[in-house]
Amino acid sequence: MRPACRMAADVLVMIEPFVKPGISTNELNDICHDYIVSHGAYPSPLNYRGFPKSICTSPNHVICHGVPGDKKLKNGDIVNIDITVYLNDFHGDTSKTFYVGEPGIKARKVTEISRRALDLGIQQVRPGATLGDIGHAIQSYAESEGCSIVRDYCGHGIGRNFHEEPQVLHFGRPGEGMKLKPGMVFTIEPMVNLGRHHGKVLKDGWTVVTRDRSLSAQFEHTMAVTADGVEVLTLPTPPQD
Repeated sequence: MRPACRMAADVLVMIEPFVKPGISTNELNDICHDYIVSHGAYPSPLNYRGFPKSICTSPNHVICHGVPGDKKLKNGDIVNIDITVYLNDFHGDTSKTFYVGEPGIKARKVTEISRRALDLGIQQVRPGATLGDIGHAIQSYAESEGCSIVRDYCGHGIGRNFHEEPQVLHFGRPGEGMKLKPGMVFTIEPMVNLGRHHGKVLKDGWTVVTRDRSLSAQFEHTMAVTADGVEVLTLPTPPQD
C-alpha cells in the first residue's frame, strides 16, 4: 500500500500552491485529477457510489464529502481537501485542511485543534491498544479545547477496498473496542467542529455541513500497525537532493 498512500500525500503537496483566493474547488478538482491520472493512478472517489468528482473539497462549515463546484474560495476561508488514489490494486487515503490566504482566529483555532487531535490519535496506535484508546485521546483533547467531535463519520479500514472494517471512531473510552494487531491498516480522520457536533446532509446527497453553521476542520492519515508501534503510510515522497 505504500506507493498508493505516498501518491495521495504527494497530491496534497502538489495542490497546496493552488489553494488561494479566487480559485474554485472545481479547478482544484481538475488539477488533482490530471495529476493522479498522469501518474498512472485513479482517483478513488470518482463514481464511488455515484460521487461525481475526483476529490472532496469541504470549506468552512462543511464537515466532509463536499462536492467541488464553481464557487470560488476567498481570503480567510479554510478548506479540507480529501485525496484517495487507487494504484497497483490498493487505495491510499489522506486529507488536510488548508488556509486560504490569511485565516481568522476561529478558523486557525479549529484547524490547529484538528491537526493536533490526529497526532494524538496516531500516538495511541500500537499492538495491544484498542480503538477506544484512539477515540478517547482525540475526543478528550478536542473537548478540552472547547470543540466537538463529529460522531456520524469515522475512520475506516482500507486496502484493496476503499472502505473496510474496522470503523475507527473518534470518540470513545480507553480499553474498549477492537484490539490492534500488527498488519492492520486503517485511517484516522477526526472531524472537529468549533460548535456542536451535529451535522446534516445537503440536497446533493453528499455534502455534510454543521447544523449550527460553525467552522469544521479535518486531517487524515492512513497507517499500519507494526510489531512495535505504527507506520504512517501517507507521508509525501521526501524531496530529492
